[in-house]
Amino acid sequence: MILVIEDDPGIQKVLHRLFVSDGFQVKSAHDGKEAQEAMKGPAPEVVILDLMLPGASGKDLCKGLKRAFPNVPVIVLSAISEVSDKVLLLELGADDYVTKPFSPRELLARVQAAIRRVVGPRPVKVYSFGKVTVDFLKMEATRNGETVTLTAHEFRLLKFMLENAERVLSREELLNHVWGYSCYPSTRTVDNQILKLRQKLETDPSNPKYIRTMHGMGYKFVSQTQ
Repeated sequence: MILVIEDDPGIQKVLHRLFVSDGFQVKSAHDGKEAQEAMKGPAPEVVILDLMLPGASGKDLCKGLKRAFPNVPVIVLSAISEVSDKVLLLELGADDYVTKPFSPRELLARVQAAIRRVVGPRPVKVYSFGKVTVDFLKMEATRNGETVTLTAHEFRLLKFMLENAERVLSREELLNHVWGYSCYPSTRTVDNQILKLRQKLETDPSNPKYIRTMHGMGYKFVSQTQ
């Protein structure tokens, strides 16, 4: 669940749609009073905090949030762009700072990165789905008991998707984590690699059960199929 503390209804709507489309639940607080009430409830995965709220100091709220939820990342969203203000907020415990106007996709990527820093990916050594078994320690894969040859990049791509099963992964995120910043090909590279994985691992590559396309968003590995 993501707690969004923001008084602008338009931005609230954008953020709600953004996070829900990525599989998150969203709880909203529109002012300082609602934010204080939210601190008494269950801990969210991430807090998005607007600094300029009616009836509250954004900096005091930031400190209060870190007291209430010490291990929860707080990402500040504000029109204030002064470097000194950013440094102060980081000193108060904020984990990241995004300046308005902002890119929704960038904000989503920062949220996903913040969650990964806290919980880390689920380690995968040997994984089975359908008639496929993959041993990442031995770098071996089989389907229907027969060996399937995967390239090193295909192993890395599949491993990252399995470690983040059920979560939508954008092409940019896959590029960053599988190919790395030092080698930055086009997003078409991801599409081609996904196609090859499906051809090697899916029973019907044209109608994949496990490596799903999420139109307009990216890809998702689905561990349980109907």
